Amino acid sequence: MNAAFRVRRRRHTLRMIVGTLLPLIAATLPACARRPQVGPPAPEGGAPSDSTARGGRRPAGWPGAPGAGGLTGGGVAGLDRQQVARQMGLIAGSALMPFIARVAFLADARSDSTLVLLAVTVPNRALSFVRDGDRYSANYSVTVELRRGAQVVQQFTARELVRVAAFREAARFDESIIFQQYLRLAPSTYAMSIGVRDEGSVRIAGQEVSLTVPALGAGALSSVLPVYEAIARRAVDSLPRLLSAPRGTFAFGVDTIAPVYVEAYGLRAPTVVAVSALADSNVVMWQDSVTLTPSGPTGLGAGTVAVPLSRLGVGYVSVAAVRRDAPDTSRTRLLVTLGEDLPVTSFDEMLGYLRFFARPERLKAMRDASGPARAAMWTRFLQETDPNPSTTENEALRDYLNRVRSANARFREEGRAGWLSDRGMAFVGLGDPDNILQSNALDPNARGRTETWVYTGQRLTLLFVDQTGFGRWRLSPQAQTELQQAINRRLVG
Repeated sequence: MNAAFRVRRRRHTLRMIVGTLLPLIAATLPACARRPQVGPPAPEGGAPSDSTARGGRRPAGWPGAPGAGGLTGGGVAGLDRQQVARQMGLIAGSALMPFIARVAFLADARSDSTLVLLAVTVPNRALSFVRDGDRYSANYSVTVELRRGAQVVQQFTARELVRVAAFREAARFDESIIFQQYLRLAPSTYAMSIGVRDEGSVRIAGQEVSLTVPALGAGALSSVLPVYEAIARRAVDSLPRLLSAPRGTFAFGVDTIAPVYVEAYGLRAPTVVAVSALADSNVVMWQDSVTLTPSGPTGLGAGTVAVPLSRLGVGYVSVAAVRRDAPDTSRTRLLVTLGEDLPVTSFDEMLGYLRFFARPERLKAMRDASGPARAAMWTRFLQETDPNPSTTENEALRDYLNRVRSANARFREEGRAGWLSDRGMAFVGLGDPDNILQSNALDPNARGRTETWVYTGQRLTLLFVDQTGFGRWRLSPQAQTELQQAINRRLVG
């Protein structure tokens, strides 16, 4: 079956609009290979090419590969979503149609087939919305073809309708639309082509990859799948009720957890599955376990694990699940950023954002550290700066990052980010002033406009002047010094 969703994320709130449902595509093919791989196109005949990802469920861009980030450095400058997706082992379209797709594998009721979940996300901004009554709507299509050698094994085209309440939602670039399709495939290697088209324009993008489908029998684990919501299934002859997170990207300071769904097969008794989150060089940032209880005659155990983002920091993170009773490990990669509006993918970039939060010597120590030392220092930093350790998040850091986001929106100036403008630095470092006095407020183009910010508790008065009339508000050098001294008195750590 397939379903198309619109996702609206606000903290822990999730709203979905479910699209048209199509039948589950089924195929009966002889069993073959063992492990899943996603890589470049397979050559004629179905054999994987030399550059196909190998070694179990290790996606391309695994820690240690070129471009891998995480708490030990690296990362992508800015946030090129398509490049980031490819480094995470995902399937990505082009700038013209920037879709991202994820493939996950689960056991099927038939021993000669595997249940394959294809999840595709498309940003609203990539579609052509038109007025539709009191709303706005757009249409897109997803076309998939799977081949083994010269034989077309499966193909389908799904056409979906998206409606939004306000036109501003059409400009969203986050993971707002998710298309999901379950397929049954025999374990083997396929050439899989995915095409996504905006039906209201000429925008279209396609990708072809090599897909190796594993056989998942007793003793195996499913793919570790990042999700927004999941209801564990109780038998392999049914479909999991879940909404996947194809990009596997979560926002530090906005999201508090990264939920991942995992299944184990052939259980005879409640079984412990160890779950860990690792940065580069396999440094363990967090670990826990979940006990999966078998249900049904096939011994299926399933559950969702909440990975706490406060323990991870910013960057690429590998999440691994390991069965205690069988030698099987399943892995996936996540990306923890500061949010869509703070495009950061490395730990060093995040430390740069904390310059008005923590003392420079503390940030330098974490920047200079490497491996386990950096992970331990970050964990200690979070603990020591948390005003309420009884909760799952660091409220002080959360509020600080929210001020950075707000400053980028409120104090944007030509040539610099809002949070680095003179007014932005004051707001991020000290918060809203107790009072603001404005001159020439009725004429936004007047030269010499002034804003006086009064911080009563700090006994600080800041005079911002727009000398040009173009919204470039500046402090005098003396006032900049006074501001920095006030911020230094509030720094933590």
